[in-house]
Amino acid sequence: MSEKRDLVILGGGLVGMTLALAAAKCGLTSHVVDRAAPEDLTAEGVDGRASAISTASWNLFANIGLGQRLEPLGCPIDSIAVTDQMKPGRIDFRPEPHEGSLGRMYANRDIRLALFEAAREEAAIAWHTSAEVTERHRGLHGVSVTLADGRLLEGGLLVAAEGRQSPTRDEAGFGLAKWDYHHRAMVTALWHERPHGNTAWEIFYPAGPFALLPLLDQNGRHRSALVWTVAEQDAAGWTGLSDRAFLAEVQKRVADVLGTVELAAPRMSWPLNFHHAGRITDDRLVLVGDAAHGMHPIAGQGLNLGLRDVGALVQVLSEGIRLGLDVGDAQLLARYERWRSVDSLSVMAATDTITRLFGVPGRLPSLVRRAGMGAIQRWPGLKRWFMDEARGMSGKLPDLLQA
Repeated sequence: MSEKRDLVILGGGLVGMTLALAAAKCGLTSHVVDRAAPEDLTAEGVDGRASAISTASWNLFANIGLGQRLEPLGCPIDSIAVTDQMKPGRIDFRPEPHEGSLGRMYANRDIRLALFEAAREEAAIAWHTSAEVTERHRGLHGVSVTLADGRLLEGGLLVAAEGRQSPTRDEAGFGLAKWDYHHRAMVTALWHERPHGNTAWEIFYPAGPFALLPLLDQNGRHRSALVWTVAEQDAAGWTGLSDRAFLAEVQKRVADVLGTVELAAPRMSWPLNFHHAGRITDDRLVLVGDAAHGMHPIAGQGLNLGLRDVGALVQVLSEGIRLGLDVGDAQLLARYERWRSVDSLSVMAATDTITRLFGVPGRLPSLVRRAGMGAIQRWPGLKRWFMDEARGMSGKLPDLLQA
């Protein structure tokens, strides 16, 4: 039998490990259980994805001691250009110089490496890798999980951070609102001839958005991440293209914005869907990250929403413990649910609306969208609201997500 800890976190990915580190900074101990081996998750070429880290999420990383590790690895997003098929009427989001960037782009691999290095140095975290959970138990006085090798891990609260296909969530019977977008995201990284100027491009086509996201130059070459959404019914044709044919199609869509492009990473793809848990807590159980909510990547808010879960949960638990409450106290879990439910649902609803609005084909819908975008471009107050949302600085923020 292992030492009993405050939290038993199932899932040691970006959200789960950030939670363990944030909890440790607030005096909470944890068991972190992950099916994968860290060396498999951080191997070169395994995951070519990149994430837009909002200002609030960056504050969280800095506040839990990752700032020095991550600072030199991220590319600032100084502006965002939003356009309907590269036609006139685009929106340019660009903060004032004293306001800093709109966020930072990081390769997922770099974030994982920083998290894992910090976790190895943190005594408050017991990290169990290549581990399969065979049983989960929640009782009046604590929780436990049994691993395939017979080890029993005990704690006060069970946290499901296993991602979209969370077995813990499903076993507990959480209901989900969900639907399929019938879209597939194709993801890679590109070398390009011209510098990106720290600008992120969101180019909307009827078949789906085409996003170019700035990354740091590497070996003197300019580099951006690509997230290209296509209809699922056409996905086999797109993913089956040769690299040369794929690049030719990319070149058509970026026009001359970045000059000539080349592949800088393997091509990956996955289907896109929406899900939102009707509730995110149960007796001594909470959901965080994609276990609670999964959305279209159109606005790059998926990981940031999960990191807001982390900040809220850690604050609720640490304040409760200072009052003498048990880490699994129902009052604390209810407070976490109230705090996160409205925020996550509003962000997801906005993302879903944008996805559907820009997916309407035809010349007239395009004209209407471009007219609306032109109006936003001329309305500084509305642009400011959108930029605050992109930064993750709106609403009631947990302490760890504030500068």
